[in-house]
Amino acid sequence: MNKVLLHLEGLAVLALSVYFYNHLDFSWLLFFVLLLTPDLSMFGYAVNNQVGAIIYNLFHTYILAIGFVLIGLILSNSLVLAIGLIWVAHIGMDRTVGYGLKYTTEFKDTHLNRV
Repeated sequence: MNKVLLHLEGLAVLALSVYFYNHLDFSWLLFFVLLLTPDLSMFGYAVNNQVGAIIYNLFHTYILAIGFVLIGLILSNSLVLAIGLIWVAHIGMDRTVGYGLKYTTEFKDTHLNRV
């Protein structure tokens, strides 16, 4: 049941971020160009599993993404806000389909399941 709730939570985050992105009338081209950008963090695994997991997890937790959203709101910077919403959408999308934060054992070991 907990796993289902985490997937639904990811879906809710994805839906809300897409809703606000659309409501703010941001560029859909930018959205689709940047949607998978956080996955570039997996190149950290070229160093080793520990570095890879740290870098991947840093870019796949809500902390930095929500920070971008907040900075965009505080500074009234629409580009920073759009990037933050895209980033949050990416994380929600990952959680919806079962990709979670990585353990240092190997790339396929996540907090949601083994991918």
